[in-house]
Amino acid sequence: MNRRSVLRAGAGLLAGGATAMAAPAADPTDGWTRTSFAYSWQKPWNLDLADRHSYSGGVHRMWVNATDEPFEEGSTTDPRTEMRWKVDYRTGDHMWDADVYLPSGTDGASFVQILRSVHPSGTPATDIMLNVYDTGGGTVRRYDGTVLKTGAYDTWFNVKIAHGASGGTGTVKVYFDDSLVLTVADRGPATRYFKNGVYDHGSGRAEARFRNLAYWTR
Repeated sequence: MNRRSVLRAGAGLLAGGATAMAAPAADPTDGWTRTSFAYSWQKPWNLDLADRHSYSGGVHRMWVNATDEPFEEGSTTDPRTEMRWKVDYRTGDHMWDADVYLPSGTDGASFVQILRSVHPSGTPATDIMLNVYDTGGGTVRRYDGTVLKTGAYDTWFNVKIAHGASGGTGTVKVYFDDSLVLTVADRGPATRYFKNGVYDHGSGRAEARFRNLAYWTR
């Protein structure tokens, strides 16, 4: 490779023939503090948790059928098996972090979201949802819109959602394998919390798996 090719590849030549490599990208958690967290479960109200969840080898596996009951008797919401993180917040910087595995065929299901539990009337119930659809080998979208990833089925990938909440409009950033893939505004002031699992808006069976769950603050 000649000198011009090396420079085009993003490396410079130093004295003596040494090569200066580009600095690695910053870790999204740099400057953040890993913080303990707790969670509760939401699952079909008439089933035991073990009917829709297993834990082995550090992996939480959650599934639900489109014909399952909602999480509360009488609710009109879709069926789910989800961890409800018990870290409610209004302001500050908060980050959800986990490795995610989405099995083939899971279609129209949310696998992570920021839910606005207390919010002004007429404003949305979530700041963000990441959904997977049965196209392109597994397509991850923000809600049913912006495509963030294809080829997502049957492989582990890391997801981080960082939320800078404020008294006004804050910012949500999404990282896949530590690369920033989305920056959007949140929906304004609210009390909110993270949820992950599988919330099925489609048909058939939906499943998601999680490992290395972590919560970060700063």
